[in-house]
Amino acid sequence: MNLAPCARAHAPEILAIFNHAILHTTALYEYEPRTPAVMETWFNTKEAGGYPVIGAFDADGALAGFASYGTFRAFPAYRYTVEHSVYVHPEKRRLGVGRRLLHAVIAAAQAQDYHVLVGVIDAANAPSIRLHTESGFTPCGRIRRAGYKFDRWLDVEFYQLVLPTPAKLPAAGAVLAERPTTE
Repeated sequence: MNLAPCARAHAPEILAIFNHAILHTTALYEYEPRTPAVMETWFNTKEAGGYPVIGAFDADGALAGFASYGTFRAFPAYRYTVEHSVYVHPEKRRLGVGRRLLHAVIAAAQAQDYHVLVGVIDAANAPSIRLHTESGFTPCGRIRRAGYKFDRWLDVEFYQLVLPTPAKLPAAGAVLAERPTTE
């Protein structure tokens, strides 16, 4: 498995992975499949914020999964905290793809001087919870009945990883530039 940045040319493969998750899992609390136009906006926001989109590619060059991060909350004081996502093609699960992508996201966030990574995980998603805890994330909260999908209420759990960054903080009271928001 080769890890490399995803380009807009990978949008159809990313879209297929997103839409499988939307239609068949509670990894995304969305009801309708995303469209190519939504992917265009998604890539624009990632680029504007300087947020990486990391792909895991199999030996044939097919996208096995991807990971990224973006704005946690769109307020200046949260500028050092990002929410990440990891998605793996359904036929490539349980092969270590998610672990490699999560570790790549951690390294990228640290390199960009972020301080906290937040994972928002459906409480019933045991494989994702296990992946995060084995990678050093700690649980930091649960919102019960936060979502409704597949005719049932869903609990969401928050996991965080505190990174040894940022190395340089602005002076107290300094105005911080806001980053574009993304999911």
